[in-house]
Amino acid sequence: MNNIIVAIDGPAGSGKSTIAKIIAKKFNFTYIDTGAMYRMITLYLLENNIDFDDLKEIEKVLNTVNLDMQGDKFYLNNVDVTTKIREKRINENVSKVASIKIVRDNLVNLQRKISNNKNVILDGRDVGTVIFPNAQVKIFLIASPEERARRRYNEFLEKKTEITYDEVLKSIKERDHIDSTRDESPLKKADDAIELDSTSLTIDDVVNFISKEIEKVK
Repeated sequence: MNNIIVAIDGPAGSGKSTIAKIIAKKFNFTYIDTGAMYRMITLYLLENNIDFDDLKEIEKVLNTVNLDMQGDKFYLNNVDVTTKIREKRINENVSKVASIKIVRDNLVNLQRKISNNKNVILDGRDVGTVIFPNAQVKIFLIASPEERARRRYNEFLEKKTEITYDEVLKSIKERDHIDSTRDESPLKKADDAIELDSTSLTIDDVVNFISKEIEKVK
């Protein structure tokens, strides 16, 4: 079967990207990291001192900027920004950028275009509700804020980023609030999505669960 679409939505730090990458390799699906796209736009706006309220300038950016994904690498105008888009300043601003309607409309169109006639897995906040409401497999992956903060904090430690656990937890909770209350495509579970709490599950547990759901539609 061609054009199987797997949508994994959920809050920051729930493990969406990690799981999606593993599933993509397992089933030879194309993985589309929607969050990384918003991070690249956020990086460009910050580095070029473009105000998030300057919609005319943002529209110009969207019409000229080039986003590319090659494996685990992300390129903004042909420059590798894989590390930069995971920096603290991006974490603190990406939800604001993702709430801008013209940004969402532009990237949703791009995500649909990339997914055309392929077996794909996407993770984000609104994949199953807005981007692909007809996705054959929809997972809403959650975990407690404390567990999500612990995971993110460990990632920062590995990268030797100066930050405290309390700062990460505060950021997680702020992002949850922004993502859930924004006007444009808020974070919410699709009516037909399966909610999976990964707080006390291993990565293998989550991968196996989602794999079984994919096998049902193949």
